[in-house]
Amino acid sequence: MRTTINLPDELIQRAKKAALEAGTTLTEIIANALREALLRGRRKQPRRKIKLTTYGEGGTFPGIDLDDTSAVLDLMDGINDPHRR
Repeated sequence: MRTTINLPDELIQRAKKAALEAGTTLTEIIANALREALLRGRRKQPRRKIKLTTYGEGGTFPGIDLDDTSAVLDLMDGINDPHRR
């Protein structure tokens, strides 16, 4: 496909020189660079392992459902606390 792009003069000169030295075309140099950039963007960065520091034993307090975020937040805010005045 034929297309027009605007690139800095210095970059084009370097690409033309690289093509000449590699015995290939400017089109091929640009196509290869674009392929590389697109592949690099798709590669996922390895996930960092996170160590959570916990204290005590036995998990959560009785009656706490970690799947119910709003109930946990209410509990943290003191709402629905039987000892709350």
